[in-house]
Amino acid sequence: MVPINYLAVVAAAVASMAIGFVWYGPLFGKQWMALMGFTKESMNAAKAKGMSKSYALMTIGSLVMAYVLANGLVFGNSYLNMYGVSAGLQGAFWYWLGFVAPVLLGLVLWDGKPWKLFFLNAGYYLVSMLAMGAILAGWM
Repeated sequence: MVPINYLAVVAAAVASMAIGFVWYGPLFGKQWMALMGFTKESMNAAKAKGMSKSYALMTIGSLVMAYVLANGLVFGNSYLNMYGVSAGLQGAFWYWLGFVAPVLLGLVLWDGKPWKLFFLNAGYYLVSMLAMGAILAGWM
């Protein structure tokens, strides 16, 4: 059985959601809306329809990502004999580079989305995963 600190997993997921709130809100919200082709009217319509289901699903996704990252860090720590926040940051970066960035690349290559959107989304996931890695490794 892999020793997972579930409180750290929850804290990492909450941090990811908080970063997303700031990233896609005050920092880059307007740019993201424009790149996605959303208008204020379409966003207001989505809000009126109810976004609680979307937030709930994203929260579950963040919990899963934090849990999987925690598992990877436990195995990576024992294999590489690396511990602490720097190990969490390094592990998170490699998971982001190997799994998240290539998947997001498909948005540009196959879905016709602009490169700016790739960099905006990839930047969010990089910052989010680094924060999760630091939290998880710091609490191991």
